[in-house]
Amino acid sequence: MIFLDTHAAIWLYCGEVQKFSNHALYTLQSEDLFISPMVRLELQYLFEIGRIAKAPKAVLEVLLADFNLRIHPIDFAAVAEKAVLETWTRDPFDRIIVAHARDQSAALISRDTQIQKNYTRALG
Repeated sequence: MIFLDTHAAIWLYCGEVQKFSNHALYTLQSEDLFISPMVRLELQYLFEIGRIAKAPKAVLEVLLADFNLRIHPIDFAAVAEKAVLETWTRDPFDRIIVAHARDQSAALISRDTQIQKNYTRALG
């Protein structure tokens, strides 16, 4: 099981595989892919402010069809409780995405340097 950070999901959707490390590419091809529901919310936010052109539903439909990516189910109260411990960032998206991956003992594909410094299972 591997989780994708928001930008990793966007890169995969756009076919920008050159942005992933070799290790991340290998993992993408060999593991079940998941996102936290928080990634879905961040995609909506990015769409609303014009940072991405496609609505999240369209992006996720392609990722599901082409890569079998799924939104990982988790009780929000449980992941929010874990996110309280992620004091290294003020970004609520990063806090919850990392907390969700950490709760599942899963790797997280992210090029975010703060995430890489603070989550040992982050892959660039």
